[in-house]
Amino acid sequence: MHEAAVRRVVIVGGGTAGWMAAALLARSLGRECGIRLIESAEIGTVGVGEATIPQILHINAFLGIDEDDMLRRIHGTYKLGVQLNHWGRLGDSYIHAFGDVGLPLGLLPFHHYWLRSRKRAGAPSLWSYSLSAAAAAQNRFARMDKAPDNPIGSLRYAYQFDAALYAAYLRERIPDGVVQRTEGKVVAVNLRGEDGFIESLQLQSGERVAGDFFIDCSGFRGLLIEGALKTGYENWQHWLPCDRALAVPSVRTTPMRPYTQATARSAGWQWRIALQHRTGNGHVYCSACISDDEAAAQLLANLEGEALDDPRPLRFVTGMRRLAWNRNCLALGLAAGFMEPLESTSIHLVQSGIARLLALFPDRHCDPALVDEYNRQTRFEYERVRDFLILHYKATERDDTPFWRQCGAMQIPPALAHRIDLFRRAGLIFRDGEELFAETGWLQVMLGQRIEPAHYHPLADELEESKLQAFLADIRTLVNRAVERLPTHDAFVARTPAQGDAPLARAKGTAPSAPMASAP
Repeated sequence: MHEAAVRRVVIVGGGTAGWMAAALLARSLGRECGIRLIESAEIGTVGVGEATIPQILHINAFLGIDEDDMLRRIHGTYKLGVQLNHWGRLGDSYIHAFGDVGLPLGLLPFHHYWLRSRKRAGAPSLWSYSLSAAAAAQNRFARMDKAPDNPIGSLRYAYQFDAALYAAYLRERIPDGVVQRTEGKVVAVNLRGEDGFIESLQLQSGERVAGDFFIDCSGFRGLLIEGALKTGYENWQHWLPCDRALAVPSVRTTPMRPYTQATARSAGWQWRIALQHRTGNGHVYCSACISDDEAAAQLLANLEGEALDDPRPLRFVTGMRRLAWNRNCLALGLAAGFMEPLESTSIHLVQSGIARLLALFPDRHCDPALVDEYNRQTRFEYERVRDFLILHYKATERDDTPFWRQCGAMQIPPALAHRIDLFRRAGLIFRDGEELFAETGWLQVMLGQRIEPAHYHPLADELEESKLQAFLADIRTLVNRAVERLPTHDAFVARTPAQGDAPLARAKGTAPSAPMASAP
């Protein structure tokens, strides 16, 4: 370790972001670098959601987590995608399912052959060719690797869980002595005069905590990245107009659906997430179009089981920090930015933020070239996720409320407008570099919300009609055969009983999730 190496990393804030950062840094840096996490039991955490996307499996593999043990301890279930209801028109329903749709043939993506096939009356829907969508429709699930006799592939999945319990689980798995937890509140941030780097933190107890590199996981307030370094915040509310949410747990119902539900309401949307011990519910809405009382009434009227608490409020402004890494401070989670949980990206953005930090890990000088590259990659990721979310609002034919009329008429980022135009003209979808959502994700949302291509690729006409129909029928047969072998989601989750494990405390020494003040 050279003399300028980072030897002290200080994380401010616990919750999912803080403890995920601590666990991954501990696993990567071992005992070569001191890691200290400061959190206060008096400051509640928001909790960045109860649903995830498949990339979280990479974290668990890296940390050596046993999936059965984790889900048993944190009351988790499995997720095959997001069912979206009433987004295109009232009464519409489709699923953005994980994994592939169909099989490629020759040089063309599958959907061009499917688009050609739709000329026939009674042609099956796109989702008939998705293993995840078909399993979700029947509430079936199992971990399924690719079979030698079935080219359809494996069942791609993620998790639905209590985010606070997941944070506590990560904390429990960190070896003793690798991460030092300090209970306390930061009351002052001391900057170096010569370069404005953070030098130390002053705690309410009087203790001074020095560090070489600081990670801000303090939530919306951005205690370090904004409070001390005045980094600035880019507001995206003109594209993503929802600015408030209400969350409430309800009694568990059966079956436990292996997918998240996002149901559009009059001025926003409502989530429903099945956990082993309860159902998570929430209403994300635009306060300019509906009052808090009306939003709460809509939420409570559309629960499937009895509410277990009063709705918990949250206020936010969608957007991102102008710099996620500023001087010797990196922001993660809500301190870095916020995009509503419509596609369950919050935990992933923490995960990818830590991965980028490890790939570009600095010395104490924080080379500006590394900082600039980190910020460039972060902005690319956030903006592409942002555009995918905007698509859900823009691609609507609803005109029944002022909110939906506003969404349908809004001006959108040029890159998104170009994507929509390419698809509408010729059914073309191109993935932009390493952006998060692949072609199948864009395909499902655009078709699910009634963006219809005028044409498919002309090469799709080269296949004889009889061969095309046989090709499509074979895929449906393979999908149906695979799904028929799967147990129900409830049965699969129940196959690993608790075996006497005590449930995790919501977090050792931390308060339960609590309402937060407005985001910057």
